[in-house]
Amino acid sequence: MRRLAVLLTLSLAALLAPAAGVPVHQQGSRNKLLLVSFDGFRWDYDKDVDTPNLDAMAVEGVKARYMTPAFVTMTSPCHFTLVTGKYIENHGVVHNMYYNTSNKVKLPYHATLGIQRWWDNGSVPIWITAQRQGLKTGSFFYPGGNVTYQGATVTLSRKEGPLHNYKDEEEWRANIDTVMRWLTEEGLDLVTLYFGEPDSTGHKFGPESQERKDMVMQVDRTVGYLRDSIRHSGLKSSLNLIITSDHGMTTVHKNASDLVEFHKFSNFSFKDIEFELLDYGPNGMLLPKEGKLEKVYEVLKDAHPKLHVYKKESFPKSFHYANNPRVTPLLMYSEPGYVIHGRLSVQFNNGEHGFDNEVMDMKTIFRAVGPDFRKGLEVEPFESVHVYELLCKLLGIVPEANDGHLSTLLPMLTCEADSGGLSTPSATTYSGSALLPGGHPLLIMGLLVAAVLLDKVK
Repeated sequence: MRRLAVLLTLSLAALLAPAAGVPVHQQGSRNKLLLVSFDGFRWDYDKDVDTPNLDAMAVEGVKARYMTPAFVTMTSPCHFTLVTGKYIENHGVVHNMYYNTSNKVKLPYHATLGIQRWWDNGSVPIWITAQRQGLKTGSFFYPGGNVTYQGATVTLSRKEGPLHNYKDEEEWRANIDTVMRWLTEEGLDLVTLYFGEPDSTGHKFGPESQERKDMVMQVDRTVGYLRDSIRHSGLKSSLNLIITSDHGMTTVHKNASDLVEFHKFSNFSFKDIEFELLDYGPNGMLLPKEGKLEKVYEVLKDAHPKLHVYKKESFPKSFHYANNPRVTPLLMYSEPGYVIHGRLSVQFNNGEHGFDNEVMDMKTIFRAVGPDFRKGLEVEPFESVHVYELLCKLLGIVPEANDGHLSTLLPMLTCEADSGGLSTPSATTYSGSALLPGGHPLLIMGLLVAAVLLDKVK
């Protein structure tokens, strides 16, 4: 009898033996996930252009009336919010440009994409989190997807070059073909795919231009090609597709009589400034020289009716932006349509972003279709910070600490996915728990009781 008790005890130990702290997931129901971002796609760009493929996604899946990006409404910060679920002050990628206030180094957008310390500063993006939990991931041109995080790199990645042609439709299709191979032949579970349009065209020609409208039609054709590729690859029933963006775009008042020009402000002098980050759309940062903070602030706070200047500690909390050591003691943003000119008037774009994220022209799109999404559902607007929790739910992984709430976007999912059909954090069991993934508490209790009783039999 003692031998039988020992055998039962060993069997029970084997059932509970997975390594401590390692999640044990329900398998068999997880689908792949493809997150696609079309940079600078304003929420209403489908209203003055025929977009049959994006419209079809709305009929067959989920459409948000619009999505509110994080502030500051720039490319890299907003994209990192999508893959971390954190407001910008919490993930620390506070600008498109790497900068250092001590040595005065400032690097342009493309160079910053490869600066590890700019991205890897405490927050772990979804690629790395998924890989730590047994999945394989990929990033194709997505900002932040080409550096190392806490010693780990994305399984497969591509980084755009500084002279990359954003408009090449033939290359777009080739990139999609590569991503399809990643998902099928390489067995990736999550891929993020980035396109630099219609942002580039919106900057150059303006959001109301015919060129922008033509580019939106190209985007829509690409969505059609992508969905056809998904079908041809046999992934339609096992791939969730999300198409979104980082921010919108608004028209710049280039010929206004009241431009925001620092070099024309009375009583202001750059001699009082230790470090400046101006001439980048409607946002600016200043580090005054020692002892000059109050003087500079008093000069600038009412210098222009279209310019909002704050001390860091007084910046509006609703933006979730200023509470980060990378943000300088003085920061500012301008009213929609106005950009900030520093020592010279050097900004010439016809379209711009970076404004208050509550401005309607900064809102962007969200479409989703796939086996885990409901069909024909239009949802109310939401903040982009919530998308990360949805991504983790779809992949069945435990999210990192973040600022989003799964409950915000959970209604997008089918009843089966919502109720735990997915291998989600709520369905995850850790070793040391009395509940196994399949849920057999009675079996375990019975084995325990049997082992105890048999052990008492002499």
